[in-house]
Amino acid sequence: MNYLAIAVAVVAAFVLSTVWYVIFGRQRAELSAAAAADASRPPPWKVLVELVRSLAVALVLAALASRSGATAWTDGLWLGLVTWVGFPVVLLSGSVIWENVPWKLAAIHAGDWLLKLVVVAVLVTAWRS
Repeated sequence: MNYLAIAVAVVAAFVLSTVWYVIFGRQRAELSAAAAADASRPPPWKVLVELVRSLAVALVLAALASRSGATAWTDGLWLGLVTWVGFPVVLLSGSVIWENVPWKLAAIHAGDWLLKLVVVAVLVTAWRS
C-alpha cells in the first residue's frame, strides 16, 4: 500500500465531502432538524473525527485494492462503485425504509459517499507504487 496515496485520498475525501455538503447544505437543513441546528462551522473535534473516518475508508479501500490485485484506475472505479452499492446504498435505503429518513436526505448522503468512495478507490488503486 502506498501511504502517500492514502494520505492524499484522505484529504481529497475530506475536501470533496466538505464541498458536497456546502452545495447541499440548504437542502439538508430543510430535511433534517439536526442538520439545521448544526449549520455553523463544525467544532474541531468533529473535523478530527471526520478525518479519522476518511482514513478508515482509505485504508480499507487500499487493502481491498491490494488484496484483489487491482492496479488500474478503472479497477479503482469499479471498486468504488461496488463498495458504494454494497454498503452506503444498502445502509441508507434501510434508514429510509425502517427509520423514515426522507429519501432526499438519504440521496444527499448517498451522493457524498459515491463521490468519496470512487475518488478514494481510484487514488489508492492507481497510485500503488
